[in-house]
Amino acid sequence: MAFGIAREELKKWKEQVSKGKMAFITHYWIHPRFEGIKTVTKAGCSDLEKLIAWGHSYGLKEEWIHNRDQYPHFDLIGDKQLEILISENQVDQIERFFQKEKN
Repeated sequence: MAFGIAREELKKWKEQVSKGKMAFITHYWIHPRFEGIKTVTKAGCSDLEKLIAWGHSYGLKEEWIHNRDQYPHFDLIGDKQLEILISENQVDQIERFFQKEKN
């Protein structure tokens, strides 16, 4: 179940992905298989070669790409999620979703 994002944020993410740009969107997320995980970041790009190369640079495998719709993406969770958000300078998403956990 996803929650914590506005429709406009999702629209902007989809537009960027569709243009072949790397785009990131984080939202709250609950899944019974991932106890203790509260957020997921979707790192997407419609240019599959670019997405694959980007993923490899972070040690992500091509087979982890969700490519069942027009917005191919990796789902990032846990320590790797925060590592990538920091590396990609996604300050707004870090402040919004991770600062609360430190307090």
